[in-house]
Amino acid sequence: MGVVIVGAGAAGVQTAVALRERGYTGRVTLVGDEPHRPYDRPPLSKAVLRGRGRPDDVVFDVGFEELGIEVETGRSAQRLLPAEHRLGTSRSDLAYDTLVIATGADPVRLPGADAHVLRTLGDARRLRGVLDAGGEVVVIGAGWIGAEFTTAAREAGCRVTVVEAAPAPLGGVLPAAATAPMTAWYAQAGAVLRTGTRVAQVEPDGVRLADGSRLRADAVVVGVGARPATGWLAGCGIALGDRGEVAADAWLRTSAPDVYAVGDCASFPSARYGQRLLVHHWDNALQGARTVAAHITDGPGTAPYDPVPYFWSEQFGRTVQYAGHAGPGDTVVRRGTPGEPDGWSVCWLRGDRLAAVLAVDRPRDLAQGRRLITAGASIEPRLLPDPGVPLKATVRETAPAGSRRP
Repeated sequence: MGVVIVGAGAAGVQTAVALRERGYTGRVTLVGDEPHRPYDRPPLSKAVLRGRGRPDDVVFDVGFEELGIEVETGRSAQRLLPAEHRLGTSRSDLAYDTLVIATGADPVRLPGADAHVLRTLGDARRLRGVLDAGGEVVVIGAGWIGAEFTTAAREAGCRVTVVEAAPAPLGGVLPAAATAPMTAWYAQAGAVLRTGTRVAQVEPDGVRLADGSRLRADAVVVGVGARPATGWLAGCGIALGDRGEVAADAWLRTSAPDVYAVGDCASFPSARYGQRLLVHHWDNALQGARTVAAHITDGPGTAPYDPVPYFWSEQFGRTVQYAGHAGPGDTVVRRGTPGEPDGWSVCWLRGDRLAAVLAVDRPRDLAQGRRLITAGASIEPRLLPDPGVPLKATVRETAPAGSRRP
């Protein structure tokens, strides 16, 4: 029976590959609900929409046959029977010794007429057609996906209006005080950004706003977040979190024996941040897959999963990177001035330790900040605001044992 992996996205594929890399010799079956060969999602918004490659170029460069990984496409999970170690699918049941749930997340949709979303290869193909046609586009949400799509749409010559309910871009992801400088990027790119504006309904030729006014559009694109794709688990007894995600433990095990969960569909307890995290980013899928594979092959003694979350985005000619997890009680420290050629950063301090860093065109700040967060290094807060001081140079010196610091 071996290992059955439900979900052929990054988390599922990387789990299968990691199992083989760790010497697992049993049967590995990768089940995906789309008809395509497994493919990577980040290039859909970062490359395909911007004409940097064909949709078919995003398939994973993995020799599944050579690795002995069976890939079942066009087969969706429908139910789980943990007591019987059986997975019910759209074709037939699959028996397993170990099951890995990697079904990802589904985009949030708004009431009314159908609107475009960007999650699958089919979505990307349809949106490429929207860009090729030009015209008037309304984008709902100024988050990561909204910004990346707006970038591609403006490059394609579309007229774009972005509607965001929060007071600044990335609302609900990061504090508005940190992301407010990004507001100007939209106007500089020729797009209209309307913050503090809510959408009541998507209509066939545009959107109706909460105040009753309307925005006409040839196409509407929704990018307001995603929800874990766990509806098929209803009634099976696996514990879910308050956001509908699988509530995994520190080794990404679920409440059912021999069942793991990884990627966008699962949360995990973070000792680093003292709370349960649900991370919808590619790096989480990669790192989580390694933990799952290690625990399947090595069992007890495997290190618990507690990564520093990481994400990056290309928007409006800028590279935006974020590492860590900012909390409402953290102290916000700015480095550099928005608009300067050397870029700028925002750091979040929890006591004298770095909790998170947002870097715009400052890759060294991101790389060094991520290492400081991982190490839990104590830093000198007074040095942090100076962009001329490398983040690694802000680490507080530790006095030798028996000595006294001046």
